[in-house]
Amino acid sequence: MTPLKKIFEEFFQAADIQIDGQRPWDIRVSNPKFYRRFLTCGTLGLGEAYMENWWDCESLDQMMYRVAKSRIFTKLRKHPRFVVSKLWAGVFNLGSRRNAKIGVRTHYDIGNDLFRIMLDPRMTYTCGYWNGVDHLDEAQTNKLELICRKLELKPGLKVLDIGCGWGSFAKYAAERYGVEVLGITISDEQINLARELCRGLPVQIENRDYRDVTGRFDRILSVGMFEHVCLQNHRTYMETVHRHLTEDGISLLHTIGRDNSLKTGNDKFIKKYVFPNTLVPSVAQIGNAIDSLLVMEDWENLSTDYAKTLRAWFYNFERGWGEIESAYGAQFYRMWKYYLLMHAGFYQARRLQLWQIVLTKNGLPGGYAWQKQRRMSHVG
Repeated sequence: MTPLKKIFEEFFQAADIQIDGQRPWDIRVSNPKFYRRFLTCGTLGLGEAYMENWWDCESLDQMMYRVAKSRIFTKLRKHPRFVVSKLWAGVFNLGSRRNAKIGVRTHYDIGNDLFRIMLDPRMTYTCGYWNGVDHLDEAQTNKLELICRKLELKPGLKVLDIGCGWGSFAKYAAERYGVEVLGITISDEQINLARELCRGLPVQIENRDYRDVTGRFDRILSVGMFEHVCLQNHRTYMETVHRHLTEDGISLLHTIGRDNSLKTGNDKFIKKYVFPNTLVPSVAQIGNAIDSLLVMEDWENLSTDYAKTLRAWFYNFERGWGEIESAYGAQFYRMWKYYLLMHAGFYQARRLQLWQIVLTKNGLPGGYAWQKQRRMSHVG
């Protein structure tokens, strides 16, 4: 056994993962260069080696669940053979206008054909709500309805959807609740399809950065966009919400969250190949951003729902891969599989969270109605 393989095995022993073992979550290594690559490049090397077929695993999500639960990546960063620099992160604004546009082009503008085969018919690219349902379409409808109820929507309200995606919320809210929605995104691909899907409804879809919003709105929401704002701009985002929300308005923030505060952005593999210029926030970072500015009315954690959602997306992606394979190629398939199933494992292990946070300017008189209803439903 080579010294590098021995170091690797020692790390992964803590996660109950074996090299060339027989269990679904064990790793099968086909290229011995893999060990050096992982121990010198960390999670980036692990992901790139997977893309290049240097190793495989029957159940990638269960392997990543064990990795996340054991926190071996944290231990790896302290090993003398593993050197990583974090200096650049404190200098550059990952969420600047220029970097935000780069991130959008890298991910959301990759092609609507990919997202059509992977997502539900409404094209909802955020965590579903699996309360009492078994299918992705139902889980996404549940999530949209949950958001509408938390926002206390009613006919005639003006709603701002920051980072509106392909318009799934805007369309649902306009059809079901009779509200007027302005959806903003900086993705050209999303704008074109969202306008098509929302045609004939009181919905406007515009190419606009959240920092350029004008007007006042009764409700403001952001579903799966705050991760792109990044630490240097958290306060700016909250100030934007405060400035454009009516005095008695309600805002909802639906965001991925983590249990520790980082400044360096996402995992290096995800940052390079999937979501450049993003940062998953912590409770403390969000708290600092709303301090003395907004009132937190409700904070709900739906992380286990995201593990189910990611597995459903992967099922759809794998089933429909033949339709787009010629446009994307085999290496993209392995990259996308790694991205989806790695995250499913991390949400299952509760290392990543999914939060829905309800905010107001001054606190709602008498308290927040949705919270009261939820509390009463558990009585008796």
